[in-house]
Amino acid sequence: MSVSSGYQPVAADFLPLAQAATGAQISRPSLSYWQDAWRRLKQNPRAMLSLLVVAFMIAGTLVGPLLWRVNPAHQVLDQISQGPNLGMSALLVDDYVPWAGRTVTVSPTRAATAADLAAPSAITVHGQPTTEAVRFHWTPVAGATGYAIYRHELPPGGSFDLGLPLGEVEGAGTVSFEDRLGLESRRYFYSVVPLLGHEEGPTYITLEQQLRQAIAISEARYRGLVTEQGAAIGEDIRLVAHPLGTDYLGRDILARIIQGARTSLFIGVTAPFLYVLFGLCYGGVSGYFGGRIDNAMMRFADFVIALPFLLFMILFKVAFGIGPGESGVMPMLIALILLGWPASARLVRGQVLQIREEAYIQAARMMGAGTRYLIFRHMVPNVMGVLLVALTFAVPSAPSWGSMCNDGIRTMLAHPHELIVPAVFISITVLAFNLLGDGLRDALDARLRSR
Repeated sequence: MSVSSGYQPVAADFLPLAQAATGAQISRPSLSYWQDAWRRLKQNPRAMLSLLVVAFMIAGTLVGPLLWRVNPAHQVLDQISQGPNLGMSALLVDDYVPWAGRTVTVSPTRAATAADLAAPSAITVHGQPTTEAVRFHWTPVAGATGYAIYRHELPPGGSFDLGLPLGEVEGAGTVSFEDRLGLESRRYFYSVVPLLGHEEGPTYITLEQQLRQAIAISEARYRGLVTEQGAAIGEDIRLVAHPLGTDYLGRDILARIIQGARTSLFIGVTAPFLYVLFGLCYGGVSGYFGGRIDNAMMRFADFVIALPFLLFMILFKVAFGIGPGESGVMPMLIALILLGWPASARLVRGQVLQIREEAYIQAARMMGAGTRYLIFRHMVPNVMGVLLVALTFAVPSAPSWGSMCNDGIRTMLAHPHELIVPAVFISITVLAFNLLGDGLRDALDARLRSR
């Protein structure tokens, strides 16, 4: 039986087809491993933002000291624990001269009890109250043997809420006091309580004063704020700006943040990178060869893990001849590298032991691939993601910034900026490194390359 479709071929059906311009097209460009990783990293906005933050931090450590030329160790004792400012004005005053105070003649008769003592009838400030000194005097109290002086930042709420005790004045005729203890440009309430012996009377008198920021002329010349001939007592001059404030020793926090970042990032990035790189090679060789070689290498890694870090840190400091107060960056760097690699080596070894049994590794080996090709072409890219996560978690939380936080805890309630500023920098840096590590893991994972 024959089947006929009804179609009759002609001679033109057997001619070659014309070549079309839109025939074959490349739907996906051929990319290398690193080009594809960079392409996928750019598609992760959190990782790219973190990369910009890390790059900004590193650039800040290099360029920052050139732009902000404030000595991080310089102390400005009249600007201790000040909040962020862009340069306040200060009154130029004479250098300090001790004040003789005021003494009056009073009756030597003592009161029978402290409860009989009355409060001074008047209290008067002497001169202009500034951050250099506050001087005041009061009227004598009959029967008193001395006076107790208090200072409060808020209006006193009673005899038991007079604030900071500044001192005691002995003698009923000595009726003046000078305060130079940690003065700030703010409002203070001074209270004077009469004494009978060391027992305080029931009443007191309070003086409210708003202090003005001031600087002695010799100090202004030392800092280069005024010249020898261009200064006049009573003028207002502009002090150096402190955008992030000052700490409890009057040091500029911004300069210390920049200086601390250089040490912190050097230790925090260089040491983990070096010991993770060594751990990658060590663990890769151990996992690939296996057997006795693997057993011997891993036992040595266990031995290194058991070594105490602090003891080696001290030994390295002694070996380098570093004394108290000197920088111990180099001994710390060496100790971290020598003692920190076993963790990453064990991590890589476990991954390599699993990967070397995969079918594509066996296929490559049967096709004649060498050891170096198998390790660096197939195994290292597959362990790179896990290794990068370990590397980002190995970045410490900035030891110099951490010491600034430790100092800021002491004054956290009165001056919170001393704790908040370095804590914010630590949080941003650690978060950026972690998010960047997650992004690099996704970008460098060879198993996700086809997605």
